[in-house]
Amino acid sequence: MWPDLATECGFTLTTVTESSVLSRLTDSVGVVSGAGVEDQLAAAFRQIAPTGADVAAVGSVPEHRLAVAVVRAGASEYFALPSDMELFRSWLCDGAARLKNRVSRTEFAKREEAKYRFEEILGGSSALRSTLEQASRIIPHANVTVLIAGETGTGKELLARAIHYNGPRRDAPFVDVNCAAIPEQLLESELFGHEKGAFTDATSAKPGLFEVANGGTLFLDEIGQLPLSLQGKLLRALEERVVRRVGGTRNTAVDVRLISASHVDLAGAVRRKEFREDLYYRLNVVPMHLPPLRERREDILPLAWHFLTRFAKEYKAPEPRLTPAAERAITMRSWPGNIRELRNAVERAILLANGSELDAGDFAIGHLQTGAASEGTIPFPATLGAMVHAAATATLELSDGNKSEAARRLGISRARLQRVLDGGPEGGDYSRGDE
Repeated sequence: MWPDLATECGFTLTTVTESSVLSRLTDSVGVVSGAGVEDQLAAAFRQIAPTGADVAAVGSVPEHRLAVAVVRAGASEYFALPSDMELFRSWLCDGAARLKNRVSRTEFAKREEAKYRFEEILGGSSALRSTLEQASRIIPHANVTVLIAGETGTGKELLARAIHYNGPRRDAPFVDVNCAAIPEQLLESELFGHEKGAFTDATSAKPGLFEVANGGTLFLDEIGQLPLSLQGKLLRALEERVVRRVGGTRNTAVDVRLISASHVDLAGAVRRKEFREDLYYRLNVVPMHLPPLRERREDILPLAWHFLTRFAKEYKAPEPRLTPAAERAITMRSWPGNIRELRNAVERAILLANGSELDAGDFAIGHLQTGAASEGTIPFPATLGAMVHAAATATLELSDGNKSEAARRLGISRARLQRVLDGGPEGGDYSRGDE
């Protein structure tokens, strides 16, 4: 019977007599036969404790209590033969599909792990390297909570994924949720789950993302947007490592590494009473900062070249060359959307390219005005610093990046022009004259 069943379902039959062999099975389907001593099956499964495979029990006793005891001891199923033969055959043949899905999930995890190596976070600036070095030191510590600060588009989620896929939790789930993208009335259920009947549409129980991420990493993006009403519940989950579903009465233990991120100043939000101080200190165990592109200009061109290669390959287009004017324009732009904006600009330029070169005009796109200067545009009303910085940046672009020529046009020294450019739209002493 057994060889025929194995062949029918696409398996190779291997007979083992030692329980220790079953406990090491991975990517396999196992069957333990009671062989007339069904009362010992539960004890056998407690000894086997299979962790990586489906292992069913078969016997000749069709007894409900026996089946319950064996399943509780670790068996996937219990089948009483011959009465359950068709059910057993179906379970065995379905095992091939279960194995395929498991292998697919493993391959997906391996691809994700390769994708989010630290080598994929491009840039050689000291500011970025300092952050990555800090991240590498906390990676081995699976329970350390991390808070990543940085402007929109600087790669906060990429860093969170790199921490997860390089650490001891890499084989468990990485679950991300944007706290600003989910309505407040749904966010509690999304994070902590709910029981059937907890609210009008709760027709069945649902685990929350804390439970889904159990053993792995939960990434809370835009944590600054988390409603005050949920901040206390999040703090309790972090402190006690338990969650309680909406409408539930029992606690469920969870084991997750929490990584959170915010583009707003959480310390300022605490001072404004918009964010709980105790939660802030609990999240801020290891703070990390991802600098904006304007603070790591030496990384802009390598990133642009990387995206050129990537999108040319993706769209099966010849990889164009950047003219010197294009390189100057890309380097001098402030990129308020940071890496995300640069990536989109390069993708658009690849799609619309007419030749083998991309010039400055191919990247001449408008920016949303947010009170800071866009290249070539002086916002008004704005601070004096923003207007001076915008004028200096626009003049430098008109001078093809020649700072001496730009300083001559502005009627200031080259040293003062450099101070204006270094100060940025938010900083710098614009009142100082030339030395």
